[in-house]
Amino acid sequence: AMSFPTYDTVLISQPAPHILQITLNRPDVANALNTQMGHDLLDIWNRLTVDAGDIRCVVMTGASEKIFCAGGDLKERNGMSKAQWQRQHELFERMVWTQVDMPVPVIAAVNGHAYAGGLEMALCCDFIYASSAARFALTEVTLGIMPGAGGTQNLPRAVGDRRAKEILMTGRPFDAQQAQTWGVVNEVFAPADVLPKALATAGIIAGNAPLSVRQVKKSVRYGGQMELRTAYRFEIEAYNHLVDTEDRIEGVLAFNEKRKAVFKGR
Repeated sequence: AMSFPTYDTVLISQPAPHILQITLNRPDVANALNTQMGHDLLDIWNRLTVDAGDIRCVVMTGASEKIFCAGGDLKERNGMSKAQWQRQHELFERMVWTQVDMPVPVIAAVNGHAYAGGLEMALCCDFIYASSAARFALTEVTLGIMPGAGGTQNLPRAVGDRRAKEILMTGRPFDAQQAQTWGVVNEVFAPADVLPKALATAGIIAGNAPLSVRQVKKSVRYGGQMELRTAYRFEIEAYNHLVDTEDRIEGVLAFNEKRKAVFKGR
């Protein structure tokens, strides 16, 4: 198992083999993102990027009955100078960009409200399961700022430009059902079921060939930035890396022997 330091703002656990659970853990302040949480999450994403060990899927959730993350900690930000604000934001930028670049898939188990930077962090995950009681908003324009943790890029890619502009320009909250209808979240579950369902899906992903899953994540991510014919070629380059792997040989053998494949990520 991977070992992590003890973090001030985040709980780390391994609820099942190959699965890492990250729990935003500032429930007294709605799991708001402060400077320390920025350092903690950046450290986690960096470690997983350098060597994920036996971790094949990550689930990210919040320590609260009602709130996933209320966004940036505005109490901490009150009275910050421009230089302090920008220094903190550069940390948050590195945090989200490192998460998005990280090769291991991340599922957001949005257990409650996800506002502003909280919704942006969820949108940086590969996909989202949400509580039926959750509400969502990108409220930055009501505070005199704008999303700066990927919101103006990840949201339109999920819901289309026109819906995204309405959400971004109004700052209006929307509910879990709207979030699913519009494509922000994949599935909506009863509040108590969100984390178990996310962990169950993580278990399915962790049972598949880890190198295949990583190549899929990479192909979707980078192919989406390319002209289609180039993207097709990129997909084949990603595919060709898998042909010679032990796991590919094991996968086909297991199929022919009518048994479950045992993948090793090699």
